[in-house]
Amino acid sequence: MPEWNAVINIHDRGLKDAFDKLGSFGVLAKTSFLNVLLLKTDDIDNLLQKLREGMEEDPASWSFLSRLIPVTSTFTFQSPEEFEKRAKEVVLKWAPELADRSFYVRMRRRGFKGKLSSQDEERFLDTCLLDALEKAGRPGHITFHDPDALIVLETVGSWAGLSFWTREDLRRYPFIRTD
Repeated sequence: MPEWNAVINIHDRGLKDAFDKLGSFGVLAKTSFLNVLLLKTDDIDNLLQKLREGMEEDPASWSFLSRLIPVTSTFTFQSPEEFEKRAKEVVLKWAPELADRSFYVRMRRRGFKGKLSSQDEERFLDTCLLDALEKAGRPGHITFHDPDALIVLETVGSWAGLSFWTREDLRRYPFIRTD
């Protein structure tokens, strides 16, 4: 699997449109998971801006796109223990940005069925962050309704990618859907 910094979910029969529309942003690759593509782009900000402009100008031409999640940190893992260790290292770097704020971790798992539970890993990482914030004297809190920030964790086989989004980011880029 190639390196990547965005996971793309497309609707059925959207493969050709995805390659036509998104291929110019970087290297686009199919995965072994249905309707899941990976993108390696050199300029995430440009991708986000152009996608937003394109969707505002002609939403119908982007109807193939279900969701697009850029990630800022990626790693590979071979076991649930390695996954937790590496994911915890990444999310704790965002703890200062979560001080005194509401947030939650959302995970979408592809692969490692029966070995990783999205809900268990979300709770584990939420707890790690809450503990770190409490120790720093700047407690945060978990809320699923309009949080100040959101940490998104995507797995594709033995790869994981994580990103941090503010409420404003999610409003600015509606295609970054975490549902």
